[in-house]
Amino acid sequence: MEVESAKCDCCGLKEDCTKEYISGVKADFNGKWLCGLCAEAVRDEVGKRRQKGCGGVEEAVNAHMSFCRKFKSNPAVQVADGMRQMLRRRSGEMSTASAASAKKFGRSESTSQVANDSSVSLF
Repeated sequence: MEVESAKCDCCGLKEDCTKEYISGVKADFNGKWLCGLCAEAVRDEVGKRRQKGCGGVEEAVNAHMSFCRKFKSNPAVQVADGMRQMLRRRSGEMSTASAASAKKFGRSESTSQVANDSSVSLF
């Protein structure tokens, strides 16, 4: 398994990957190699565009590349910022989901009381 360094066409981050993986990513994104973070951002954008009925992969890649050019700095800073944003989104989803499940599966407000056998009358 041969590993080579690939540079993200969006943010410039370099990753060591197998040739097969690089080929697969390029096939998914119209010949452009994207790091994992940029690939997720583009997939998210593709999903949003499909819901609206406009554009596809090429438009989403171009929009993300434009975004990265505007804020091009150290790729490590971008990765950290992207992870922070994803975690904030995820924690918001999780807190809403946990609140909903707590209501759905929470304890009832009444408590059952088990009496002593000697105090229970059958008739």
